Amino acid sequence: MADPTQDAVTVTQEIATSLITQAEGFVTGLMRPWNLYQLAIAAGLLLLATLLARPVGARYHNWLRSREDWPKWRLRFALLIHRRLRLILFVALIWPLIWVMREATWPSRSYLLGILGSLAFAWLVIALLTRLIANNALRSLVRLGGWIWVTLFILNLTGDAQGLLESIGVSFGSTRLTLWMVIQALVILTALFTVARFLSHASAANISRVEDISPSMQVLVVKFLQLLLYGMAVYIGLKAVGVDLTGLAVLSGAIGVGLGFGLQKVVSNLVSGIIILLDKSVKPGDVISVGETFGWINSLGARYVSITTRDGREYLIPNEDLITTQVVNWSHSDDFVRLDIYFGTAYEDDPHDVRRIAIEAAQTVDRVLTHKPPVCHIVGFGDSSVDYILRFWITDPTGGLTNIRGNVYLALWDAFKANGISIPFPQREVRVLNDPAKRPD
Repeated sequence: MADPTQDAVTVTQEIATSLITQAEGFVTGLMRPWNLYQLAIAAGLLLLATLLARPVGARYHNWLRSREDWPKWRLRFALLIHRRLRLILFVALIWPLIWVMREATWPSRSYLLGILGSLAFAWLVIALLTRLIANNALRSLVRLGGWIWVTLFILNLTGDAQGLLESIGVSFGSTRLTLWMVIQALVILTALFTVARFLSHASAANISRVEDISPSMQVLVVKFLQLLLYGMAVYIGLKAVGVDLTGLAVLSGAIGVGLGFGLQKVVSNLVSGIIILLDKSVKPGDVISVGETFGWINSLGARYVSITTRDGREYLIPNEDLITTQVVNWSHSDDFVRLDIYFGTAYEDDPHDVRRIAIEAAQTVDRVLTHKPPVCHIVGFGDSSVDYILRFWITDPTGGLTNIRGNVYLALWDAFKANGISIPFPQREVRVLNDPAKRPD
């Protein structure tokens, strides 16, 4: 029975020998006079493009400075052209020369120039297209891979390169994983993930503009689309490479056991997040209180809810806490919020006047609603004061609660001072017994 490893080594040696033979023939062919002439012409054109790039680039850069009204994407593309100006000039110089030489002389005398021109044009197109990738590391990887692939394709070495990559691999029972399969998987998955990311962002932008869908449902639909698109990308990518997905059944079972024992909290938060999105108990923009945390919901995530407080802090509350603990939603069904403040006045002051003055003072504060007028009631007779409660309504709890209470207290202070109403405070009389200074001599 043949050894797969030995067969792979033999194939690798044969391909390496073929590549070495082709390289020797290529170097020998370069020594021919017309091939040397073509290399010299290409080098001269590259030098000319380098010399022209300086003055042309300076004038182009000055022209770009006068285009401040352009959108950012257009300016970035214009700057990319400025960085690739030498390669652009080289392509612009070499291809007219190739066309003239093909009409004026034998095709073999412009063969190398055609290869160099095709390589330069392909590298330029890849450099411009990969600029659409936002991630710098991914952009560099895709650009390098594209340059290698087009170089092999133009030099007609794709078959040998594929054979060499297929000969390098490891075997797992009856399955063999080759380097060619890994590269294919990376390329296909990268392309599919890029498309899925673009579609998810575009769908999220369109869904956010639909006013008939509530904010919580918008988040749920966007999360579902992202899960669906990325799942399809992984499935299509693995199927395109040729991976047998039926073998993932054991792996999925192991993942299920791990979820049951080690990822209980993670799964609980994920399920709680789905419940929150479905029952619409909280949504982005709501003002809520969870324990000592008071703020408005910034975003709903798959694992947590982001709450921004008045002091600029952002708290990440696990979704499970919003399901299992008491949550005060200040704007669940409507935006009206009633606030209470307590105060006391002296027994000498008429309670009817105190109530009237307190209501009028509260109505002078900007954020206090007038169509839902404040009310003031006596709640008890204290040791040194008559105790009152003042209740008023607001519609903007995101503007803060402490500051509006402070403004109402300040308005009460001014109104009481203007009308001669006093706010009593406890007073104590201290007597010193057996004072030596007061003892009779």
